Amino acid sequence: MKMAWYATTPNVVSLLNSNGSGRKPYRNRPAIVYFNKAPNMTQSSGNPPLWLERKRNMEKKIYTVQVEEGKPGKDGNPSVGPVYRNALAKDGFPPLDTDMRTSWDVFRVAAEKYSGNRMLGWREFIQGKAGPYIWKSYKEVYEEVLQIGSAMRQLSAQPGSRVGIYGPNCPQWVIAMEACNGFNLICVPLYDTLGSGSIDYIVDHAEIDIVLVHEKKLNTLFSDCTCARTLKAIVSFGSATRDDAEDPSKVGLNVYSWNELLKMGRDYPSEPCSPKPNDLCTIMYTSGTSGTPKGVMITHEALATYVRGVDLYMDLFEDKMTVDDVFLSFLPLAHILDRVIEEYFFHKGASVGYYQGDLNALRDDLMELKPTLFVGVPRVFERVHEGIQKALSELRPLRRMIFNALYNHKLSWMRSGYAHSKASPLADFLAFSKVKARLGGRVRLLISGGAPLSNDIEEFLRVTSCAHFCQGYGMTETCGVSTIGYPDDTSLVGTVGVAATFTELRLEEVPEMGYDPLAQPSRGEICVRGKTLFSGYYKDPELNNQVIVDGWFHTGDIGEMRPDGVLKIIDRKKNIFKLSQGEYVAAEYLEKIYCFCSIVEDIWVYGDSYRSMLIAVVAPHVDNTMKWAEKNGHKGSFVQICALDDFKSHILQELRSIGEKNKLRGFEMIRGVVVEPVTFDIERDLVTPTMKKKRSQMRKYYQAEIDELYQGLERKSA
Repeated sequence: MKMAWYATTPNVVSLLNSNGSGRKPYRNRPAIVYFNKAPNMTQSSGNPPLWLERKRNMEKKIYTVQVEEGKPGKDGNPSVGPVYRNALAKDGFPPLDTDMRTSWDVFRVAAEKYSGNRMLGWREFIQGKAGPYIWKSYKEVYEEVLQIGSAMRQLSAQPGSRVGIYGPNCPQWVIAMEACNGFNLICVPLYDTLGSGSIDYIVDHAEIDIVLVHEKKLNTLFSDCTCARTLKAIVSFGSATRDDAEDPSKVGLNVYSWNELLKMGRDYPSEPCSPKPNDLCTIMYTSGTSGTPKGVMITHEALATYVRGVDLYMDLFEDKMTVDDVFLSFLPLAHILDRVIEEYFFHKGASVGYYQGDLNALRDDLMELKPTLFVGVPRVFERVHEGIQKALSELRPLRRMIFNALYNHKLSWMRSGYAHSKASPLADFLAFSKVKARLGGRVRLLISGGAPLSNDIEEFLRVTSCAHFCQGYGMTETCGVSTIGYPDDTSLVGTVGVAATFTELRLEEVPEMGYDPLAQPSRGEICVRGKTLFSGYYKDPELNNQVIVDGWFHTGDIGEMRPDGVLKIIDRKKNIFKLSQGEYVAAEYLEKIYCFCSIVEDIWVYGDSYRSMLIAVVAPHVDNTMKWAEKNGHKGSFVQICALDDFKSHILQELRSIGEKNKLRGFEMIRGVVVEPVTFDIERDLVTPTMKKKRSQMRKYYQAEIDELYQGLERKSA
C-alpha cells in the first residue's frame, strides 16, 4: 500500500500522526501588514520565530492512500490508473454506528437528543412582505412526521409504496420525506422546475400512489398532467382542498389539505415501520441533459453512511459544527446536494431555514437568517464575486489600491500554510469583513458544487470571505459526495479535493479523447466505488450494466489525478463530438476556456460531423457590453447593442484572443456567433436545475439561428 502526502494548515488537525493523535495548531502570529518589504522573520516576544512557524505550517501530511496500482490495457480492456482512498479509510472503510444505520435513524436519534432545538424555519408573508423566520423544534417536527406517516397509512400506503413530493423547499417537504423514512415508504422527489411531461413520466415510471404537492402547483398537476388520474390521493402543502382544485370532478380524486392529513394522523395513529439498511429510501430522478429522467435508487444505508463519513471528516477540524449552526436551503431539495446537507444538519441538532421561494430575494433571506453555512452552484458564487467587483470598481483609486495590497498580503500568508483566520486578522477587519457581511455576517463555511468553479473566483472567496471555502464533487448516483476539499489549503484551488471517507477513485482510459491514466499527467474517466454508491437505475438493468462494471461506477466526467490523489475535473466524456475532418471536440472544456472572456456571461459551443467549423451561442455580460457600447459610440438598449454586427465582430475577436492565449488548436476556434440577450434559463428548458446545459434542447431551440449562421459562413468560405 502506497501513501500519498498532502499539505495541511494550522487549524486542520493532522489526519494521521504516527501516534494517531491530533496536533494542536500553532500560536497565531502578529497581524502586521507589509506593503513593500518582506515579512519580518525575527523572533517576537513570547512566540517562536515566524520562519519556524511558516516551515511547520508547510509540512506535508497524509490525506490519501493508494490501495491499488494502475494497470495497462489488455485484451481490449482500457488502461486504469491507481486506486485512491481517503486516509481515514486506510485500513478499510470505517464501521457505521450501531444505532444509526438508516436515514430514519439519523432523524429519530436527533429528535430524541435535541427535542427542544430549532429544526426547520420559514418566513411568512405579512401584507406581501416576508416577515422574520418562524421555527419548529425537533419535537414538533417529529410529532408531525408521525401524524403524516399515520395518515398515509390510512390512505392505503404500505411499506414499499412510492410517494411523490412536488414543490419548492419548505418544512412540509422535509416532514413528508421523514414520514416516508419512518414508515418505510419510498420518497420520489419531483423537481419543482420540471415540465409536466417529466412529471407524468416519473409518476408513471415510479408507479407513485400519493403525491404531496405545494398548493401553488396543485392546479398545474390537474390541468397539465395526465398522471393525476392514476393517483390514489393528493395532499396539498397548505390549506387548499379538493374544492380549490381546477375541476377535480373530472379526475375523481380525494384532495386533502395539510391540516386535514395531520388530523387524520392524530385520529388514526400508527407506529412507525422502521426500514432496514438495505431498503430503498428514495428514487431520485435526475433531470438529465438529454432523454428521459433516470431514477437513481438510493438505500437508507447509503444515506446513513454519508452522514457517518461527514462526521469523521469534520472531526479533523478544530472549528466544530454545533447546534447553533444554521443552513440556508435554496438549492432544490429534490436535488441530492441539498438533501444530504440537511440530513447532516439534522444529525447534529442544528437548524435549517428555507428561502422565501424567490432567488431574487435571496440577499434578503441571507440578511434575515444569517446562516453559518452557505452552499451554492458556481453561478451563485459568480454573482457574489461580480457584486464585490462592482463595489470595488466604485471605490476611489487609493482605497482600491489598499484593498489589493491587503488581498495580496493575506494570500501570500495563506499560500505559505496559514489558516484564513490567522493569515491577516487586520486585513479581515479593515476590508474583508464587509465581504462576509454580504453573506449575512456569520458564515463560517462556503461550499461550491454542481460544476467546476473558476480558479480566480475560488481564490478570491478563500481570501475575502473570512470563512472556510472548499469545492466538492459528486452526483446523485454517488449520494452527493465523491470527493471533498480541505479548507485553508490554497494548493487545492482549482481541484475538487480527494476521495470522500467511504469512496474509492480511479481513472479509466478514454482513447478517442487521448486521455491516458498511466501517462503524465494522469487523465481519464472518473470511476467511483464505495459505500455511498447508488443501487442502480430504477427499471433499467441495461443502463446499469453500461455504467457499473466490476463494481465501478463510470461517471462520464473526465478528471486529472495528481500523484497525491487530488482530483481535478477537466472535461465531460459525453459532451464530445466529431467534426467533418475527424477531429474530436470537447465542448464543455472549450466553454470553460471561452467563459474567461470578460464580454461573455455564458456560452454554448456547437458543431457537428457534417461541418468542419465550430460556432457558438453567446449570452453577453450586461455591464461589460454597455461599457463597450459607450466606449465605441453606440447608443441603445442592451438588446439593441446585442443585435449590432460590430458587437458580434468584437465578441469573435475576444474569443479568438482567449483561444490563442490558451493555445487552442485551429479547429477549436469559434468561427461564428449567435448573440443571445437572455441568459440560458430553466424556463426555456435550456439548462437543468443545477445549471447544466441541455444540449439537445439547445440545439432544437437555436436550430434556425444555427442553420442561418452556418449558411452565411459557408457562403463566405466558398
